[in-house]
Amino acid sequence: MQHSLVTGMLLGIALAFPAADRAMAQQAAKPAADEFAVRGQREARAIKYGDWEKVCFKPGGAKMVCRTTIAGHFETGQIAVRVYIVEREGDDTARLQAFLPVGLYIPAGAKLTVDKGMAHKIPYTWCLTNTCIAGDVAKQELLRELESGSNLAVEVVDTNMLAVTTTLPLNQFAAARKGAPTKVFEQSIDE
Repeated sequence: MQHSLVTGMLLGIALAFPAADRAMAQQAAKPAADEFAVRGQREARAIKYGDWEKVCFKPGGAKMVCRTTIAGHFETGQIAVRVYIVEREGDDTARLQAFLPVGLYIPAGAKLTVDKGMAHKIPYTWCLTNTCIAGDVAKQELLRELESGSNLAVEVVDTNMLAVTTTLPLNQFAAARKGAPTKVFEQSIDE
């Protein structure tokens, strides 16, 4: 009796190891902590977009910084989304920033897609009480896509794990970015 009990226990242990290996392999196949699954998708409604414009700032003695920007507003007047391309005079790099409403799933970042092409993931960099900002270096490839594209889809994930998309027009982007600024703010600093 004792011999069959020991044999049964050893057999049970031997069978448990492959099962444990399978369980560990299944856990390893699960998405990483920064991955997630959305539960559905919806289009953001009732957002009215203005025109693309270029606004520049020239503080006394410093290089000029220009923002090519567009904003979309809800019917209430609240800003729903604002996209900036920020460029400093003499620099080869540009920065893209998207100002978005609070209440979004921050780990997902914002996903930008020009004309159903390749998606560009932009991480959130900070949140304030009334907006969250996703920002990163604007790669030359993305800038070329923006200049030649028709529409920019901005996709975010809300706290219900729904992908929310809005589409911004790009028909004026290239002319605004390459053209003269609509406004220049200059400030002299006296010490």
